[in-house]
Amino acid sequence: MPAPQKPPTQLYTVILVSDHSQAVRRFLVPRPWLRRAAWVGGVTGLVALLAMGHYFALLGASSENRVLKEENAQLRSQILLVQEKVAHISSTLDQVERFDAKLRTAVTQLQDPERNAPMPPPGPGAPGSTAAPAPAVGTGPTAAAPAGAPAEEPADRALAPAVPTLWPARGWLTSAFGLRMDPVTSERTMHRGVDIATAPGAPVVAPSDGVVVYAGVDGVLGKVLVLDHGYGVRTRYGHLAEFSVERGQAVKRGTPIAMVGNTGRSTGPHLHYEVQVDGIAENPSRFVRE
Repeated sequence: MPAPQKPPTQLYTVILVSDHSQAVRRFLVPRPWLRRAAWVGGVTGLVALLAMGHYFALLGASSENRVLKEENAQLRSQILLVQEKVAHISSTLDQVERFDAKLRTAVTQLQDPERNAPMPPPGPGAPGSTAAPAPAVGTGPTAAAPAGAPAEEPADRALAPAVPTLWPARGWLTSAFGLRMDPVTSERTMHRGVDIATAPGAPVVAPSDGVVVYAGVDGVLGKVLVLDHGYGVRTRYGHLAEFSVERGQAVKRGTPIAMVGNTGRSTGPHLHYEVQVDGIAENPSRFVRE
């Protein structure tokens, strides 16, 4: 019995026709070759697609890394700025604490009844100093200090006139020092002084000895007057109606310097009163003793 014959391999004819006048070429390609070529082409295409996807993913990651680097650089810059501001604030607080200690010492000595110490005229370091210290009321040139009273330090005597221990006007405290709702803008802002409501034209007096360094107009506080008391202490008065003194004039504690008004951004007649120590706003109430 003859063996079964193998079926003939199917052949495909590939015809190549040139644009030029050349002979037509024919190629016989077995069917298995075409299958292999299709598999190879499919695998190659798949690998190419995967490679392209990976490439674009790397591009996206590179873009994100660049954005993150820029954000990190901005954050480092902001951190440096914050550190500089913190250092500046710390330095300012140190200055305020040192001056606060001096003011507390002076105020404590003024309030000590055993010392019987009057409010002296400006010392050598205060502005407007032209006269020697005057004796206390009821004492003579030869009067002695109370028995057992410690001797005053010259620095304390010179600093005492700079302490604003007197209220500049009589009335009602309608707005305290610190954060508050602004009565005009209704926004939460820092109130750097106190507001004293009183009658229009009421006198405003100097809370301590000083020199007038400014008397003019401000867009918010209206007519403004500023006194320099020496040792970095300044007081400011706003919403005034009239000035009773002029720039460069030396004034004594209790001297009338202006009149209460309603100028500037104000909701009614009152005095805006500030105390600044080395340019830093302080609560005026902490210095007042009468």
